[in-house]
Amino acid sequence: MARLTKGEREIVTAFERDELRSPRNKVALMKRHRGYAAATFRKDQRVNVRISSRDLDALRKRALSEGIPYQTLIASVLHRFIEGQLRAAETPD
Repeated sequence: MARLTKGEREIVTAFERDELRSPRNKVALMKRHRGYAAATFRKDQRVNVRISSRDLDALRKRALSEGIPYQTLIASVLHRFIEGQLRAAETPD
């Protein structure tokens, strides 16, 4: 099982204590967020990138272990980097 962040642990604890409640406007809220998700993950552009065979093999293996296509994994990693959820490795001085 993956390690949980502090925020995720707080959510799990609140759930286990039965402290979470559904919002009153649940249907409208879900509809709005489905729209956000559809717009966010619309794939309307194509990109060609050259990478090493070794990296591509590693991506394919990782995607297989995650149970997703490797192109989806690549798009997800790029999206998380752009959103600030991933950071580039710092190079030593």
